[in-house]
Amino acid sequence: MKKFLQKIITISMISFYFLQIEKVQAIVPYYFFPTIKNLEKQSLYIGKNAYQLLYFGQYEDSLNLAKLAIKINSKDEKLWLILAEAQIASEQYKNALNSLNKAEQLNSNISEIYFTKSNIYLKTSQQTKAKIALEKGIKIEPNNHKAIFQLGNILLMEKNYLEAIKLFDKSIKIKPDFWQAINNQGLAYFEKNNINLSIKLFESAISIQENAEPLLGLASCIRVNDTKLAIKLAKKALAKDPKYVNYDYRKEQLWGEKLQSSTEILLQNEHLKKDVILAKSKITESS
Repeated sequence: MKKFLQKIITISMISFYFLQIEKVQAIVPYYFFPTIKNLEKQSLYIGKNAYQLLYFGQYEDSLNLAKLAIKINSKDEKLWLILAEAQIASEQYKNALNSLNKAEQLNSNISEIYFTKSNIYLKTSQQTKAKIALEKGIKIEPNNHKAIFQLGNILLMEKNYLEAIKLFDKSIKIKPDFWQAINNQGLAYFEKNNINLSIKLFESAISIQENAEPLLGLASCIRVNDTKLAIKLAKKALAKDPKYVNYDYRKEQLWGEKLQSSTEILLQNEHLKKDVILAKSKITESS
C-alpha cells in the first residue's frame, strides 16, 4: 500500500509538472524566426511583383515594392536592377544610376546593368557616357543586336555615318529581319547622298514590316523621279502614324537634315494637303 501510494504521488507529481509546462507554453507565444534563405526567397517574390506592376504601368506601387525588396535583401543585384527600372519609370534618373552602381558592385558581369545605364544617359542627353556604357555591355554580350543597333544610333546622332552603317550591318547579320537597323542604314546613306542605296534599304525594310518610317523615307527618296508613287506612300505613312508629319518627331527618330528637307518639300505637295491637316489634327487630339 505504501509503495502504491508512492506510485500515485510520483504520477501526480509528473502530471503536475507536465501540466505546468503546458500552462507556461500557453502563456508564452511562439515566434517564427525566418532563415536567411527564406528572407531571400521572399525578397525575390516581392521583386517579381514589383516588376509585374511596372509592366502594367503602376509605377508608384512598383517603386514601393522594389524598395521593400531591397530592404529585405540588399545583396541581390537583380533586385537593384528592378529598383532601377522602377526609378527610371518614375523619372528618378539619379537614383536609378545609384541603384545600378550598387548592382555593378555586386556583379559587374551583367550586361543589362550597362544597357540600362546607357538608356538613362540617352534620356539625360549624355551621349558620350551612353556610348561608353553600351560598349561595356556589348563586351559582355557581343551578340545583342539591339545594343549594337543603339550604339549605331548614337553614331548616327554624331553624324558618323560610315561607322553607324557598319554597326547597323553587324546588327542585321545577327538578326536578318531587324527592319529598324535596315531602315536606319537608309537614313545614314541618304545623308551620304547615296539615294539609290537608301531606296533599296527602305524597300527592304518595308518588305519585312510596312512601317510608317520606311514608307515616308522611301517617299522622300523618290519624290522627284516618281511623284505619284511618293504621294501614295506618304499618304499611307501618315495614315499609319500621324506623328511623322511633325519635323521634331522625325528628328527624334534620327532623321538627318537632308532627308528632313526632302520630306518637308514632299509634304507641301497639294495632293497631300488634306492628309497633312488630318495628321496634325490627330496629333493635337492625342496630346
